[in-house]
Amino acid sequence: MTYSTEKLSEEKVFKDPVHRYVHVRDRVIWDLVGTKEFQRLRRIKQLGTTFLTFHGAEHSRFTHSLGVYEIVRRMIDDVFDGRPEWDHDDRLLTLCAALLHDLGHGPFSHAFEKVFDFDHEDFTRAIILGDTEVNKVLQHVGSDFPEKVAEVIAKTSPKKLVVSMISSQIDADRMDYLQRDAYFTGVSYGQFDMERILRVMRPREEQVVIKKSGMHAVEDYIMSRYQMYWQVYFHPVSRSAEVILTKILHRAKQLFKEHYLFKYEPLHFFSFFRENVTLEDYLKLDEAVIMYYFQIWQEEADPILSDLCRRFVNRNLFKYAEFDPAKEYKKMAELNALFIQAGIDPDYYLVVDSSSDLPYDFYRPGEEEERLPIHLLMKSGELREFSRESEIVDAISGKRRTDHKLYYPADFLADETTAGEIKKQIRSLLE
Repeated sequence: MTYSTEKLSEEKVFKDPVHRYVHVRDRVIWDLVGTKEFQRLRRIKQLGTTFLTFHGAEHSRFTHSLGVYEIVRRMIDDVFDGRPEWDHDDRLLTLCAALLHDLGHGPFSHAFEKVFDFDHEDFTRAIILGDTEVNKVLQHVGSDFPEKVAEVIAKTSPKKLVVSMISSQIDADRMDYLQRDAYFTGVSYGQFDMERILRVMRPREEQVVIKKSGMHAVEDYIMSRYQMYWQVYFHPVSRSAEVILTKILHRAKQLFKEHYLFKYEPLHFFSFFRENVTLEDYLKLDEAVIMYYFQIWQEEADPILSDLCRRFVNRNLFKYAEFDPAKEYKKMAELNALFIQAGIDPDYYLVVDSSSDLPYDFYRPGEEEERLPIHLLMKSGELREFSRESEIVDAISGKRRTDHKLYYPADFLADETTAGEIKKQIRSLLE
């Protein structure tokens, strides 16, 4: 028996609130879960700052990654195996890519990436191909196996069916995070009949397709995704926390450039501020480390850094107003000027944040692969693009919805002991 086909002497299970159990029989999968790079995902929250809005949202990328693996395992073992369109030799490749797809996420991922101009997918590839425990496990399967796994995750693999199982408009990644995030936030929007969807999935050469009889379960999934984005992922309070988090990192980076003397040297950030980050530096930084610095930076002499850290740690967030950048640019310029007159730095305390989502899209030639549409498998064997059969999905297809908010510190503006008249003007403009 080779390492790639080796089974554990006894099946291991993880008790899971979404899938009940996550089953592991493959030695390779068990060894990957035990690597330090995968264990690091326990210290990265799945939903970043959302825990400050929905207090239950403390779950990690570790739990999500196990969930995606489990959905893909069920797809293969319960539905695809034995069908002529499915190549059994791709099983381990698909399971490894599912398990490792989020491996490169950093702390408070999206805010962190914005400030330091990173892409977590680059770090996922670096971990899989670099001098890591994960790489050693994958190399044990075959010298070219790490590259094959990285290609599936990067969506550059020639095995398009395998890619679509993990990254498409109906994939294991989305099916796990919608249910998991709904469970931990306590909302009902993300619930849909995944068991039904799995039963009606069929493998094809280029992608997973859905039997026509399962159309209504997929409609429910697409509408669940739509609601989750606007009710949870783009919640304005979570965005306020992310704005503050982003501004803390921007301020610390700026102070470092100005040779500011920190009371406590931010050793873990030095390579990030200098823009010469190694993989080792990146893997050392998790959310526990970030929160440690936010705690101690509350005592810094710089008033902006200390105030922003106090706000984030103690959940004293910015308030928000509806804002249309296209129509209200003059108002924004006026607010900027008034903030400066009031002694409040608009670079850190007057922030426009925009959120945008495209819930489902039909095929647009030349655009990114993941926007390939969902196809229905008709009784005749013909494939039909989903929105042509579903009036519900047709109504939202190709329609991008965008929301803009203007964030500001209401407590600063309410304090009229200094610049009282100017602050009244600011409040009247915001209201």
